[in-house]
Amino acid sequence: MADDLVLGMAGSGGDGVVSAGESLLAAASSEGYHAMMTKSFGSQIRGGESSCRVRLSTRRILNPGGALDVAVALNWEDFFKFGAELPLGSSTLVIHEEKAGPPPETPATRPLSKALVFSVPITEMAKKSAGTDKAKTSVVLGLVSGWLGIPREALLRGLKKKFGGKGAGLFEANERALASGFEYAQTHPLAEPRVLARPAAPTGPKLLCDGNDMCAAGAIFSGVEFFGGYPITPSTEVMQILSRELLQHGGVVLQAEDEISGVGAALGASYAGKKSMTATSGPGMSLKTEILGLASIAELPLVVLNVQRGGPSTGIPTKPEQADLFQAAFSAHGDVVRPVLAPTTVADTFSTTVEAFNIAERYQTPVIILSDQEIAQRKETVDAIDTSRFTLERRVVPAGAELDGYQRFRLTESGISPLSHPGMAGGNYLGAGIEHNEHGDPTASGAMHERMNEKRFKKLEPLKQRTDLFEVLGSRDARYALVSWGSTAGVAREAFELARAKGLDVKLLVPTLVYPVAERIYQDFFASVRAGLVVELSYQGQLYRILRMFVDVPKGVVPFARSGANPFQPTEVLEKLSGLAMAES
Repeated sequence: MADDLVLGMAGSGGDGVVSAGESLLAAASSEGYHAMMTKSFGSQIRGGESSCRVRLSTRRILNPGGALDVAVALNWEDFFKFGAELPLGSSTLVIHEEKAGPPPETPATRPLSKALVFSVPITEMAKKSAGTDKAKTSVVLGLVSGWLGIPREALLRGLKKKFGGKGAGLFEANERALASGFEYAQTHPLAEPRVLARPAAPTGPKLLCDGNDMCAAGAIFSGVEFFGGYPITPSTEVMQILSRELLQHGGVVLQAEDEISGVGAALGASYAGKKSMTATSGPGMSLKTEILGLASIAELPLVVLNVQRGGPSTGIPTKPEQADLFQAAFSAHGDVVRPVLAPTTVADTFSTTVEAFNIAERYQTPVIILSDQEIAQRKETVDAIDTSRFTLERRVVPAGAELDGYQRFRLTESGISPLSHPGMAGGNYLGAGIEHNEHGDPTASGAMHERMNEKRFKKLEPLKQRTDLFEVLGSRDARYALVSWGSTAGVAREAFELARAKGLDVKLLVPTLVYPVAERIYQDFFASVRAGLVVELSYQGQLYRILRMFVDVPKGVVPFARSGANPFQPTEVLEKLSGLAMAES
């Protein structure tokens, strides 16, 4: 029996591939499995190919996994459009639509064993059992149940939830299709069984959600009072969720006419004293840049979610990439520093969002959350969140004598000065994009500009000392190192475990605070290191390059970087690290 299984499925738009993956995910999670699903689409507005990748395990899952254990191809043309996202291996069990024919001879299919390739009349079975080829993926779920041991009853519950209220006879038709696939699997057994081991008894209730769900939930928990935004893939779900939920928590959502208006409205709400947020992706961030500069000089709290996708320009809007780090850190004129946080899992998107609001309020600054398409849209099982461990912060406001001759930008020891809002008696001030003195009056004084720059940078220095914003695993004196961030960190975590099991003396650093660079934390981490990798999904290796600007990175630490839509596998990170270790020893 296997205790870990990765299944990938691809077909045309309308085949219901992603819906089938969600049904499988829900069924497995209800049975107590750890489960994760990523989904991917072509960049067409309508139609085109779609795929899902589901990983099920009796153990905790850190990433979507490596080569597929099971591949389902409804047609080969669409399947191969996903390339490295659905990699095949010598032990991959292949289930394909009979009409599609056997796997074509390509470098991608060369490792396949013909004994593990099953041609199944999926469309014919769907028409015969359900009366429509729309039930093809229900036939596939039946095959998966029969061959892999996923409980049929759990899959039926998922189908009933999905189709129960969508027309007379729809659930029953898909139930028959599921049974058809299950019976086929029973009468055509695998030569080598691939049954997934049963999980241990569930330890408690789990959530089944994606990163955008968690970001919206984290914002509501943090007390967000205003969201201004504009729809853009792959962040739109955050606005959709808040549009549905925020009103009952006393907040307001504005879908603006464009990206600039969305962030401008959010900043205006922050000026008015409200916790505010916007969400976008790379092209929208380009448009929001000028308003972010205003937020920096006016020292106003604002949370900005950027769900990264393939770029530049429109790029690949439906695929993950980690190539907006330069944009987040440096896309500003003048001397500006603004915190950039990055979640690494669906679960920690909640805590990262809460932290972003706290930092924005405490330091009166815009804060950027750099999520990416994989984390934002992948679904996984998550333990229930203990919200009692969080403390929520609000901006410091002037009171008493501070309102006598109120100095909005007073030069303080911490660099943080009390922030009033319109309507506060004695708290009037000019909040503008022009440089100002302590009262907020415009100034062209070079000396005052120097002091205000110092103020804006100084207040963020304590942030760089926060070790709780960094995950460090392994021996302090380890010779070899892995550094990774965002969704790729899950691959690095598994590669770290594989390397330790192999006997490599390795340690791992995963930052939640990606910028400003915490020089001391990195210097301490690299002190014993002779060789290592900075693993990230960007062609330039942007984190590696930023680290070299601020930190004495050991010569043997090199980037392991590639463009988006080409995910890493834990085994290849291990292989690369092992090669560096051998060369160094």
